Amino acid sequence: MTILNLIFLNFFIILISYIIGSIPSGYILSKYFSKIDITKEGSGNIGATNVLRSGSKKLALITLLFDAFKGVLPILIFYNSTYSIILASLSAFIGHNYPIWLKFKGGKGIATYLGISFAISLKLGFSFIIIWLITALISKTSSTSSLLSILLIPFLSFLIVDNKLISLLFLILTFISFYRHKENIKRIIKGSEPKINI
Repeated sequence: MTILNLIFLNFFIILISYIIGSIPSGYILSKYFSKIDITKEGSGNIGATNVLRSGSKKLALITLLFDAFKGVLPILIFYNSTYSIILASLSAFIGHNYPIWLKFKGGKGIATYLGISFAISLKLGFSFIIIWLITALISKTSSTSSLLSILLIPFLSFLIVDNKLISLLFLILTFISFYRHKENIKRIIKGSEPKINI
């Protein structure tokens, strides 16, 4: 493969994965089914948690599944090497967090992170869910559960997947997601983070 072909292939992976990741599932579903602009409700976030806070558990679940699938699909399409998996995962994740369709104001990446985990390893994906559920039952806050899950996944990936580059990928995703949760972290410290009913 020539350098030009390699550049084109990388650009193609980034573009397709970003477009898939940037589809604003929560925004579209809320507009169509609930007739509301989710960016003007609650926290203004387009993710499943804010859809849940808007009053629809069913729509929140569908949003969660769609957002997770955005992490799965690019990996399924470009599952030919560790390098392409990393490139596709990062691009889809950035697309979800910074979608071009909503002036780069997207979600916080948790559901897409979950989808990436499942696409790379079923054990890793189920580990994510178990950590999230246990933490949610104790803390009653979605953000605390999400942050603990993505904090542990990079280390678990090292044990389960045994690929240092994949573990590095998860570390990068965790860093981005922690940054996206900076306001949640402030509220957690203050004890003012909204509770959820599960």
